[in-house]
Amino acid sequence: MRIDLATAAGSPARPNEDWAATALPASGQGGTLVLLDGVTPPQGDDGCAHSVPWFTARLGGCLVELSVSRRDLTLTEILAESIRRTAEAHRSLCDLSHVRTPQATVVLVRWDQDEIEHLVLSDSVLLLESPDGTVRALLDDRLDRLPPGSLATEAIADAQVRNKEGGFFTAAADPEVAQRAVTGRTPRAEVRAVAALTDGASRWTEMFHEGDWAGCLGVLQKEGAQALIDRVRALEDADTGRTHLRRSKTHDDATAVYAAL
Repeated sequence: MRIDLATAAGSPARPNEDWAATALPASGQGGTLVLLDGVTPPQGDDGCAHSVPWFTARLGGCLVELSVSRRDLTLTEILAESIRRTAEAHRSLCDLSHVRTPQATVVLVRWDQDEIEHLVLSDSVLLLESPDGTVRALLDDRLDRLPPGSLATEAIADAQVRNKEGGFFTAAADPEVAQRAVTGRTPRAEVRAVAALTDGASRWTEMFHEGDWAGCLGVLQKEGAQALIDRVRALEDADTGRTHLRRSKTHDDATAVYAAL
């Protein structure tokens, strides 16, 4: 098995809000991959005394622990319990009902000798490669299906679609959001590699259209996770006319994880 992970902050002026980890049991018969993309709040009060990196580290740590130690739980149950534990860690100090309480996208993958389980919540990307080289993207596409204008401003998004029915969902303080995640199982024999990307890394395909998902996974496989992030950074720097970036920040936190099973 080969695992490759790389991450880069969008700006040296602020901490990286992405979080990623993998775990392999001593038996060597399975593993877990966790990828979180912390949601940067707008300036101002978010009701919480803690930073987004604090939140992603807490949530990510719970996800790794439970996905390895509690194989009797589904990934949906693991996400719900991890959100509950994280919320309890700061409920006494923070207003967890605030629409901008710390939150994150989630990719969670667990495998053994028989099958691959997956969970995706919000706009991070999970790729599965079959033995014949076919690549399948597993996505939560709710952001792409929002009504026009829903994301015009932070205030509109917060009021109308953030963690709301008919909108999109992230892991914040409500364990029930785990029921909204995209989940599934695939026979292990049908998967030879998995990859997870935060949207700062998936820009190579989704924003700059340098290649399809198979091409993106090919870069990870042949050149490595850091090479994909470096390619994205070069494209961002070259887009001086903001043809692709438009209203997006020039550089976003970017994380990529590749695991050849």
